[in-house]
Amino acid sequence: MLRGPVTPRDAGSGLHQRIAAGLDAPVHQAVRDFAATLARDTGAVAALFYGSNLRTGELEGVLDFYLLMPGAERSRIWPRVSYHEWDYAGQTLRAKAATMALSTFAAAACGQRRDATIWARFVQPSALVWLADGETRDTVARAIAAAAETAARLSIALGPPCGTERDYWRALFQATYQAEFRVEKPGRENSILDMNAAHFDGLLPLALAAQGIPFTADGASITPQLAPQKRQQILRWWNVRRRLGKPLNLLRLVRATTTFDGAARYAAWKIERHTGVPVEITPWREKHPLLAAPGVLFNVWRNRA
Repeated sequence: MLRGPVTPRDAGSGLHQRIAAGLDAPVHQAVRDFAATLARDTGAVAALFYGSNLRTGELEGVLDFYLLMPGAERSRIWPRVSYHEWDYAGQTLRAKAATMALSTFAAAACGQRRDATIWARFVQPSALVWLADGETRDTVARAIAAAAETAARLSIALGPPCGTERDYWRALFQATYQAEFRVEKPGRENSILDMNAAHFDGLLPLALAAQGIPFTADGASITPQLAPQKRQQILRWWNVRRRLGKPLNLLRLVRATTTFDGAARYAAWKIERHTGVPVEITPWREKHPLLAAPGVLFNVWRNRA
């Protein structure tokens, strides 16, 4: 919790330092090596690692990466997702990689795009596991700090007049999950906050002060001093993104049926992991995963029966 008078410049520096330290979180060397391989193969300038494996440190399951590219965005519907397998000391590591331009990532983190995916995802923990150069490190760190500021602004517009940090973050994640085209278990926002308590502790006041939003703090309680017209402005900004959330998610799912590199192998691994039934990947299934799905699912059902 912040104590005493804090200027936006001081808090901005504090937020940046906090984010930079989080991006340097310890990560298994195998994760860094896998990210480096993927980044060099795609021509990325940075690779971010996130998700449950970052928290647990485990290599099982699917590792989640964002590969950030130089130049302008190459696709109107971003990111492009691909699945990869890599042998590490006799162990098969699996990864899902989302690829997009660093410039688009930074703009989306600032809330300048009509998509909530980036700032809602990267206000949560992530680690910078591969870099092309030192200048890129600062660009990525500033983008992640901007994601925290964007999320903090919306959290106080959605949350109570006075509450704990957790109250505001809970209001934020409830709203963003409801805006997405996927089903989450009730209370998903609580599990995020429970699993990442150290990450979120003290983050909200830093993110508010960094952008000059005044607040008072009394113990664990925070009272944002947000003018009514400013609150309405933030809520109007959010309503545009809330309405577009599900359509954008659906559009990405449809696009993924033809652009998800390695989709058949990813689906086969998931099916075998959850059902115990191995799925043969034929050249036709690799090329036409959507068309092959009904036959694969029928074979799985027959084998389990």
